[in-house]
Amino acid sequence: MAVTHNPSDGVELAWDSVGEGTPLLLVHGSALSKAIWRGFGYTKAFRAQFRVITMDLRGHGRSAKPHTQQAYAMDTLVADALAVLDAAGAPAAHYGGYSVGARMGFSLAAAAPERMLSFTSLGGSYRIAPGSIGRLFFPGYDGALGEGGMPAFVAGWEAQMGRPLDAQTRAAFLANDGAALRAYFAQTQADAPVPEEALAAITVPSLLMAGTEDYGRAGDSAHAAALMPDARFVELPGRNHGSTLFPAGPVLDEWLPFLLAR
Repeated sequence: MAVTHNPSDGVELAWDSVGEGTPLLLVHGSALSKAIWRGFGYTKAFRAQFRVITMDLRGHGRSAKPHTQQAYAMDTLVADALAVLDAAGAPAAHYGGYSVGARMGFSLAAAAPERMLSFTSLGGSYRIAPGSIGRLFFPGYDGALGEGGMPAFVAGWEAQMGRPLDAQTRAAFLANDGAALRAYFAQTQADAPVPEEALAAITVPSLLMAGTEDYGRAGDSAHAAALMPDARFVELPGRNHGSTLFPAGPVLDEWLPFLLAR
């Protein structure tokens, strides 16, 4: 594991790099970590042909965990990704993100397209709908984080689903800092969307994928693909937001040829 720092606020960021070739930066979703890419088989699939760079978002994994909402503003998260690329010696890279990692990708493509060779969005959107975090997890998530931290959050989520989480996801969530995640969610819900006129100006080659049962994000991805000059939308049949990445095979069947063509 390597570390770098955001040059603006000094927050420490953990990242890894394996393989050789053109850089590919992978960014995970909320309350997860860079370990998901290895755990679901993406790192293994890509490392033979790409230099795979994975990072822990601030507030997640082994990166620092600020407890203030303003520390998680989208422009700061984008600066974190650029800091990791700089530390990795990558002037430009392919970019793939899941959920909030995908939303970061839309913002990065709008702010610094010269740093992106391509953009792949997985279960992502250029905006966050009001109340979407409560719908994704459970309505009382904020109170659970404030009162009981991650154990209360996981218990509430499992109660909402009516079943236990898989062991890998449960371990990833319990490893989080409850106060940091609460601040992160508060800012996530407050973030402004990427304007449609900015989407229409993004010329980075883009592959936008979302599950057919991930209704809001599938609709937003299709809409974004229609606006962006060099973007294609691909449906993942039967998948919801939580099952976007696994099993990896059908995702890689679209993603790997897209990357190799560039």
